[in-house]
Amino acid sequence: MTKPAPTGLLQQPRPFFMIFFVELWERFGYYGVQGILAVFFVKELGFSQEQAFVTFGAFAALVYGLISIGGYVGDHLLGTKRTMVLGAVVLALGYFMTGLSLHNPDMIFIALGTIAVGNGLFKANPASLLSKCYPPKDPRLDGAFTLFYMSINIGSLLSLSLAPVIANKYGYAVTYNLCGIGLVFALLVYFCCRGMVRDIGSEPDSKPMSYKNLLLVLAGTVVMIYVCAWLMHNVKVANIVLIVLSIIVIFLFFREAAKQNKSDRNRMYVAFVLMIEAVLFYILYAQMPTSLNFFAINNVRHEILGFTINPVSFQALNPFWVVVASPILATLYTRFGAKGKDLTMPAKFTLGMFLCSLGFLTAAAAGMWFADAQGLTSPWFIVLVYLFQSLGELMISALGLAMVAALVPQYMMGFILGMWFLTQAAAFLLGGYVATFTAVPESLNDPLQTLPIYTGVFSKIGITTFVIALIMAAMVPWLNRMMNMQPEVKTA
Repeated sequence: MTKPAPTGLLQQPRPFFMIFFVELWERFGYYGVQGILAVFFVKELGFSQEQAFVTFGAFAALVYGLISIGGYVGDHLLGTKRTMVLGAVVLALGYFMTGLSLHNPDMIFIALGTIAVGNGLFKANPASLLSKCYPPKDPRLDGAFTLFYMSINIGSLLSLSLAPVIANKYGYAVTYNLCGIGLVFALLVYFCCRGMVRDIGSEPDSKPMSYKNLLLVLAGTVVMIYVCAWLMHNVKVANIVLIVLSIIVIFLFFREAAKQNKSDRNRMYVAFVLMIEAVLFYILYAQMPTSLNFFAINNVRHEILGFTINPVSFQALNPFWVVVASPILATLYTRFGAKGKDLTMPAKFTLGMFLCSLGFLTAAAAGMWFADAQGLTSPWFIVLVYLFQSLGELMISALGLAMVAALVPQYMMGFILGMWFLTQAAAFLLGGYVATFTAVPESLNDPLQTLPIYTGVFSKIGITTFVIALIMAAMVPWLNRMMNMQPEVKTA
């Protein structure tokens, strides 16, 4: 008699916990850099807000756009685990170089290129490794990926809380060096516990190291760092590159889908539709380190519960709410999933989009109706905005990884995870341009003049998102039928 799979929230395979802590420390480093980067551009490097937002969007697009390549390297060249280690090393170098750019500003684009390439190598592989720890249709999967997503947010909660304060008190160089140390911790966790995943990984992991492939990847890493630096100097070319890369990846996706049987092909089509829906979410997500961040700086009171808060640290509310809500949602997913009563993936994506819409409508309402005579609004509205955004994020971004694991063939896991992150690349690039609508001239410091700029843009974003969420809701029954179509049974 087959023993039933465990369904408890913490009844996960042992490698889950190692991957959880590796991801936690790697994200500690990345979000510490991301959270203060746009402000760093403006305050330390003399960028205009518009230039800072567009550059940040191009950087973030490269960060996520290269993940498909890292997934391929992990699946076919070096192996999932070796690629993960190489990515962590390159990321750490990038963070240390970002700190040095204060003394040599021309280094900033090389440093950001190094971070983009390092993240590209690293990012898809922990999730790919985690997906290989579960048998097909394991009811723990949604809960496991929600907890995995919580590790990302514990790391970002720590770094987003501390990075702005440390940068303000001790300087940006110290902050970026601490982010690099986070990567050192991630590597230490992996090397201490790597025995847990000795027999788990992609095909190259089970074979001796190919030094030819290693040399090829290292050379490609150096070349791509300089290519990324050049693209950030030439953002219009970066836009074209992203479009071409997207077309190639979409072509490969549909080519592989055409090889599947009808039911598997339909499931891949559902995954594609959900990725398109996720693009809008990530455009909204990209506003947190850009337009919402500067809204908090310029038009939100900085005192809450008797404490004065660094306004850049309001971004830490995002991972705070994710960490609070993740175990609750993971428990619900696991319990309802075991009973066969869980919401489907398209329904969760739709609910997440409604919540994101509510977040931006709340931000607009805070400025339109609740600002004081000085043009400042209560920080409690920012707390509420981040609550709605974070719950929406858990419905879409956290479950995107589980969606990919559930809907696509195992042999394509690294590539499709990379494609999932490519949606983030396109969205961050678009999100940078959306944020420029809130950019204010350097000479404009009066909150009464900046307030209508933010509220006008946020209200338009909120209404547009609400309309799209209604369209998504109408599509849910059709997507559910596509997902649940049974394979055709051939008769003799």
